[in-house]
This record gives sequence, C-alpha cells and structure tokens, in this order.
Amino acid sequence: MKIVTEEHQLSVDSSPLRVRVCAPRAAGRFPGVLLYSEIFQLTGPICRSMERLAGHGFVVAAPEIFHRVEPLGAVIPYDDAGRERGLAAAGRTRAVEHDRDRSAVLDWLQQDPRVDPERLASMGFCIGGHLALRAALDPRVGAVVACYPTGVHNGKLGLDADAGTLAPLARTRAALLIVFGDADPHVPPEGRAAIAHALSTLRSRSTIREFPAEHAFMRDEGARYDPQASDEVWRMAVEHLRGALA
Repeated sequence: MKIVTEEHQLSVDSSPLRVRVCAPRAAGRFPGVLLYSEIFQLTGPICRSMERLAGHGFVVAAPEIFHRVEPLGAVIPYDDAGRERGLAAAGRTRAVEHDRDRSAVLDWLQQDPRVDPERLASMGFCIGGHLALRAALDPRVGAVVACYPTGVHNGKLGLDADAGTLAPLARTRAALLIVFGDADPHVPPEGRAAIAHALSTLRSRSTIREFPAEHAFMRDEGARYDPQASDEVWRMAVEHLRGALA
C-alpha cells in the first residue's frame, strides 16, 4: 500500500509538539496508531518503522517525546554522546507530561478524517514501549505493541522513580503484545517475569514473547539489528493490531 508522510504541529503545555504522520494514500478510514520512539526521537529507523506500519493500512502518528527540552525537530544521534543526551532529556520529563502529550495526539488522531476514531492503538520501542503500554491506561486505546519496553517492571520513567504503570495495566481493556530480547540487560529475566506475573489476569489479551536477541534488535542499523526476529515481530504486530481493532 502506498503512503504519504506529513508533519503537524500541536501545542501541549505551551510547548510546540511536532508530530510525524504516515498514512495510506488510498481513500478510506483506517485504524490510528500512536507510535513512540526510543530516546533518540524520530530517527531513520523510527521513520522507516512508521512507513512500514502505515503501508499495512494504519494512520501512524509519532510525537517528538522530548519537545519540552529539545529543539523542535531534534534527532539525537546513535552514539555515546547521543545516548547521554537522550537519557538526560528523559530525566527532565515527567510521566504526567508524557500523558498530556498522549492525550493530545490521540485527540488529533480521532479528529483526522482518515482515522476511524473507534479503532486506536499504540506502539513503541524502548522508553517508547513503556509509553505505549502506558497509553493503554487511556480507554480509547484498544491494542498495544510494546517492543522491549524499559522501566515497566520497576516503574522508572524519566524523572519519575516509579510512574506506577504496571499495576493499572492489569485492568486495561486493551490487547497487549510485548516483545523482548532474551539478552536485554535493561529488562533482566526477573523484570520480564514480574511483568508477566502482573499481566497474568489478562489471559488471552496479553501476549509476551522473547526472542534470542539483544535490546533494540528491531533498530535496522547497527550491530544489534536482527532482521529475522524483526520480521517475525512485524508479522505478529500487524496481525495483533488488525485482530484487536477489528
């Protein structure tokens, strides 16, 4: 499916919030997906992920998650200095600020004529995986794909030592798909076990999969990239979103 790519600017907390949008070019109304990036914001791999998902028939909107502390349009490089910069930006952003951004982007998706406002989902990578799961606390979100989400098991999210994301997830109506690499040092085995235990009450609405891979194995550049595992996750993700939002 051919797609179009746009940029829109919202305002949250008197701060401009740039949102990249990828959507099918065809006429119709499609499910909307709020997609969250890693700490590096809207890099090439994240933009390509958006395009890939939009090509399967979704309107995908990705906000710049650190718009309060980074310049508009900032893309943080994948190097040691960039990692420190991204972590610093995360450490200056509160969970409630991410929540307000989430509400603004979901509001925008619901008002876009290409989006079916009753079929909304979230997806994210790393810190964005945590934010995607946190989006499930909004009753408008019916499905989530969280790729190696950090901080969910211990509550750490940016400036908040414990954002309290995990416990309320056990009551969400959304269908959850969570994937990890089994060699991920950021979410150790005991952390993954804690997430699985907390979500066990969701039964068939929660799926957790582990792959023989590292953290960020879906980032399609760099030494951690695992194309085979990534292809499998994308297959599962599209199937999950379509099924949950049918």
